[in-house]
Amino acid sequence: MRFSRSINKFLLVLLMLISSLNYSDSKEITFPLKFDFGNGKTEPGYLAVDENTVFNPDREFGFLYDGKIKSVTTKNEDALTGDFISGDQPFYFTVKLPEGRYKITLTLGDPEGSSATTVKAESRRLMLENIQTEKGEVLEKTIVVDVRTPKINDSTEVRRKSRELVYLNWDNQLTLEFGGPRPCISSLQIEEANDLPVIYLAGNSTVVDQEYEPWASWGQMFPRFLKPEIVVANYAESGETLKAFRRENRLKKILSLMKPGDYLFIEFAHNDQKPGGNHVEPFTTYQDELRYFIKSAKEKGGKTILVTSTNRRNFDENGKIVNTLEEYPEAMRQLAREENIPLVDLNRMSKQFYESLGVENSKKAFVHYPANSYPNQGQPLADNTHFSPYGAYELAKCVVQGLVEMNHEISTFIVGDWIDFDPNHPDDWQNFFWPDSPAIDVLKPDGS
Repeated sequence: MRFSRSINKFLLVLLMLISSLNYSDSKEITFPLKFDFGNGKTEPGYLAVDENTVFNPDREFGFLYDGKIKSVTTKNEDALTGDFISGDQPFYFTVKLPEGRYKITLTLGDPEGSSATTVKAESRRLMLENIQTEKGEVLEKTIVVDVRTPKINDSTEVRRKSRELVYLNWDNQLTLEFGGPRPCISSLQIEEANDLPVIYLAGNSTVVDQEYEPWASWGQMFPRFLKPEIVVANYAESGETLKAFRRENRLKKILSLMKPGDYLFIEFAHNDQKPGGNHVEPFTTYQDELRYFIKSAKEKGGKTILVTSTNRRNFDENGKIVNTLEEYPEAMRQLAREENIPLVDLNRMSKQFYESLGVENSKKAFVHYPANSYPNQGQPLADNTHFSPYGAYELAKCVVQGLVEMNHEISTFIVGDWIDFDPNHPDDWQNFFWPDSPAIDVLKPDGS
């Protein structure tokens, strides 16, 4: 299901209102927060949520807009699991929360039927993928989510681009999106989890949590492959360079939160190679900027992982990927060797991935869609830098595989259903399942 552009504009206005709210105006929170979904009996100690619990400036929680959701009450008399919320379209539930990391326990399933639920957090971060339950089966699933604001201290904040002002990543709330063939959510519990280790992501449009369909990046798929014992905090943004990331206080924001034992993943090159004030040379200023990031993280007790940049989709006459990133990936490899920094060679693996798909099928990994695939899209989309959800998902698997192959300590946090991934033999794009989020924008993100 895809919403029209006019509804997108309505959502943007609503989200701007939400983003402008100041959490300090809200009542003090006592954790854990517990929500019982459905219009049946309410479990003692839980807050009742039914289809009429719509979020507004005077309410601390609720559904973001009045979509086609419904409360279902079954013959099961259990107050917590005997009723639930479902819908034929994706729906959002939001809770006002201060900046922090949170552990969320979800109860999914239908005591009288089957269910299939995909959960995304904030700006379309994939947290739970198509969790299916048989008739009568009810499951508990746990995720951990980073909630952030632009504020660094009383006088400094991240200098966001105008388009970021409405991003779900930057408000004073935790927002969860429930989608899939038949999402069924009966309860939700939120606890603070600020003691967990954090993976901070610094990068550009190939890493960022893309806000809108049909765009995606590996950073927003990454959490799906990690246990709820480590948090992914994605600070990447489209169009960013190493210099701009520092200038806009994005690195400063990460460092203000970083604890000893946290991690910093760094992937830059696509925009850094372009002429202009942010340009850096591969074996000199590019490496110097990377050293600054590495040194800054080390001073906070953080550990750096370098990630070589994803290739663009550019084939030669023999069906091989042309290197359009010049010497930047090799400069990062050299720096990793010199500084003894772990490196995920996503540049190499993305080449293998695209070539294994071939010239034509590799379009499925990128935003290549015929005209009228989305509302108000009169022209075909043909972008050879930015990924489709399928491409982003496969590249996230490449990153995870890179950690596995180097036996990095983060490997201990990889989910139990992980199967080693070979980019030369990727998952079949025809079998890939992704429930579209409601917000759509066919305008290309910054960066190329």
